[in-house]
Order: sequence, then C-alpha cells, then structure tokens
Amino acid sequence: MKDGTVMQGHDMSSMKKTGSTMGQPGDPAKVTRTIELVMDDTMRFSPSQFNVKPGETVRFFMKNNGKIPHEMVIGSVAELKEHAAMMKNMPGMKHAEPNMITVNPGQKGGLVWQFPQAGTVDFACLLPGHMEAGMIGKVKVG
Repeated sequence: MKDGTVMQGHDMSSMKKTGSTMGQPGDPAKVTRTIELVMDDTMRFSPSQFNVKPGETVRFFMKNNGKIPHEMVIGSVAELKEHAAMMKNMPGMKHAEPNMITVNPGQKGGLVWQFPQAGTVDFACLLPGHMEAGMIGKVKVG
C-alpha cells in the first residue's frame, strides 16, 4: 500500500502456495466477498474461523488494534510451524509473498486469496511467540 500501512518483504519460497490445496493468490476483480479480521495483543484473530465455498475468491481486510505488529500467513499447519521456527532465528524478516501480510500497530492491510478445493486451510501470525500463544485460525472450504 502506498500509505505505508503494510510492511512486506521476506520470501517464503519454501511454502508451496501457488496452485496448492491451500489456494493461490486471487484476482481482485473476482472477489466475491470481504472478510474482516481484527488482530490485537491478546494474540487472537477475530473471527478465528470462517467458511468459504470451493473456488471462492476472498479479500481479507485486517486491522491491527494492538500495540505491536501482527501478521496473517496462510498455509498448512506443518508449513506454519516450520516457518514460525525460522522466524525465531530471524525475527526481523519481512513478508513479501502473496499468502501473507504484516500489519503495523493501529494500521490496516489486506490480501486476496482464492480457495480452489474443499478442505481446511490454516492461518497464523508467525511473529515469534504469537502462534504459540494462540494466534491461529482456520478457513473451512466446502
């Protein structure tokens, strides 16, 4: 975003996102709805679970009501745990992949994602300690 409300920057090429069962970057022109997520320092997403239809393209609109940065990273539980461990070793990393966004305190940001298949897709904040404290969520596709 040009207004600087979103921090982005590090590569997660080890996470296989494009064309996977987790989904793929969505076309903003094909968004069928917007889901608003609130992040805060209680280490929770609100809402933390929601349902989408297979093939649906969703715009996630995040607002960070906290006093520290938070993020949303879409992936499998295994991928999220692996990347969270990497983040502990490199806490200054910034996200630059289409399946993730970091939002500064008091700021807003968004990403567009398409969910091609039925199943469950996870998301979490991978900043050190956040996922472990419970900052995780699920998207039920079906």
